[in-house]
Amino acid sequence: MTPTVVEVLDVTKSYPGSAGVRALDGVSVGFAAGTFCAVMGPSGSGKSTLLHCAAGLDRPDSGRVLLAGQEISGLREPKLTTVRRRRVGFVFQSYNLMDSLSVWHNVLLPQRLAGVRPDRSWAREVMRRVGLAGRENDRPGQLSGGQRQRVALARALAGRPEVIFADEPTGALDLSTGREVLALLREAVDGFGTAVIMVTHDPAAAAWADRVVFLADGRIVAELADPTVEKVAAQMTAVSAR
Repeated sequence: MTPTVVEVLDVTKSYPGSAGVRALDGVSVGFAAGTFCAVMGPSGSGKSTLLHCAAGLDRPDSGRVLLAGQEISGLREPKLTTVRRRRVGFVFQSYNLMDSLSVWHNVLLPQRLAGVRPDRSWAREVMRRVGLAGRENDRPGQLSGGQRQRVALARALAGRPEVIFADEPTGALDLSTGREVLALLREAVDGFGTAVIMVTHDPAAAAWADRVVFLADGRIVAELADPTVEKVAAQMTAVSAR
């Protein structure tokens, strides 16, 4: 049985000004190691909040979050930051690259911030696999959007994380480039054994996953295994009509 790398247990989360509406309302879900899970739902359903709580970027009001068996929901900074930097990778729609640094130094930055000696040979291999060989000295401003997302993915993989959290990673990309990035995320799972948890609004993107979890009004309302574009689109229609 595949071990669970991330567990969210009865998590609730509200934000000031939300008129008492909970972004997450008693959510419990597990994500298996070495698998690709997409998280979908209508706008305001809580999918990004779930991702942020699961990744330790936000603290739940109640409930527990476990990363590889370690509870992180109660950790204080800087311990939580250390855990994230050593065990988790991130890929966001906005890339979150340092424009003043070269591609190479962007890729190594999380390990250096974590006080870990970078594995340079592995970083070079990751860059080769994501198609960035020869671009090490470029700055992010010299790259296309797709290339910048490849840098973000290489940065996430360079630290050998147990899980990568991806928040709308193809949202700012054209269809062709988006497919390339999704193929790289799929390779992170199949080739590197990394778990990927991805928030998306796109049924075509979700179809790259092994499993899709659907949220509505802060609760998990449906799941799909072995998704197809058609199955995901039909389930999203049903969820949105609730």
